[in-house]
Amino acid sequence: MKDACEKRVVIAGGTGFIGRALAKELRARNYAVVVLTRKPNARDDGVEEVGWTPGSIGEWIKHLDRASAVVNLAGRNINCPHTPENLREILESRVESVKTIALAIDHTPRPPRAWLQAGAIGIYGDREDALCDEDSPPGSDALAEICKAWEKAFNGVPVPKTRRVLLRIGMALGRDGGSLPALDRLTAFFLGGSFGDGRQYMSWISLADVTGAFITAIEREDFSGAYNLVAPNPATNNEFMAELRRVLHRPWCPPAPEWAIHIGARLLKTEPSLALAGCRCAPKRLLESGFTFQYPELPSALKKLHE
Repeated sequence: MKDACEKRVVIAGGTGFIGRALAKELRARNYAVVVLTRKPNARDDGVEEVGWTPGSIGEWIKHLDRASAVVNLAGRNINCPHTPENLREILESRVESVKTIALAIDHTPRPPRAWLQAGAIGIYGDREDALCDEDSPPGSDALAEICKAWEKAFNGVPVPKTRRVLLRIGMALGRDGGSLPALDRLTAFFLGGSFGDGRQYMSWISLADVTGAFITAIEREDFSGAYNLVAPNPATNNEFMAELRRVLHRPWCPPAPEWAIHIGARLLKTEPSLALAGCRCAPKRLLESGFTFQYPELPSALKKLHE
C-alpha cells in the first residue's frame, strides 16, 4: 500500500448508476478508486474493480487501509414489486452490506477516515405536501421501515476512528440511469402526463450535485450525521412532467389515472407507489454547510441533461 497521503476511495456497489458517476468524478480529481463488486471486470478508466461478497470479509479489506473514505452504495434496487419476499431482500441486502463494512473497518489497522453511507428520503414516507428536513420524524410505510432499519444498522456499529456521514438520496436525475430515461421515453411518445392527481412531490437532484455532495462529504471533516441529498426546489409530479414536456417539445398530455398506473406497474414488474407516493424534502443541512448546488432549479437541470 502507498503512504497515508494517497487519496483513495473504496466504493461498495460502485457499478450502479450513482457509483459509476462518482467513480468518474473522483478519478477526475486524482483519487485512486477501488470498486467492490460481486463480478469484477478489468477497466480502462483507471478504476480498479475487486470482488467482494456482503456477509464476509476477504482480501478486499486491504484497500480500506489508510483510505480517504469508504462509500457504501450496495443494496437491491427498489424498482420491483414490493412483495414480502422482495421487501425482505431489499432490507437484508442493505443491512448486510453495512455490517460487512463495519466488520472490515474493525479489522483494518488504519481505518478509512470517513464512511459515507447511502440512505434514502423514503425514510420520511408518503408525506403529501409536508416539508421534511433531516429533523423530521420517519414515516411508517414499508419503505420507511426498511430505511429505519438500514439507518439503525449504520448508526449502531462502533467505528470510533472513522467519521460517519449518512446521505439520504432523493430522485437522482442523470442520462444513464435512474428514473429519467424511462420518463423521457414516455414523454417522447406523447405519454408524458402526470401520474394520478399529480400532486405528489418529486424531491429530485441532479446527478452532478449528488456526486458533488459525496465528494464534499469526503473532503470536509465537519460533515457528519444525516443529510438530505435533494435540490432546494422540489416539484410536484404535475410540475415535473410539464417541465419535461417543455424540454422535449411535447404538448400537454392527459394524466394517467391511478388504475392505469397499477396496470402499468404490473406489466413492468415494478411498484405503483413509486410513481404515486411522494415526499417534499429540503436539503437543510447541506444548505447550512454552504454547499453550492450546480442545478438548484428543475428547468436548468433538465435543460442541461437534454442538451
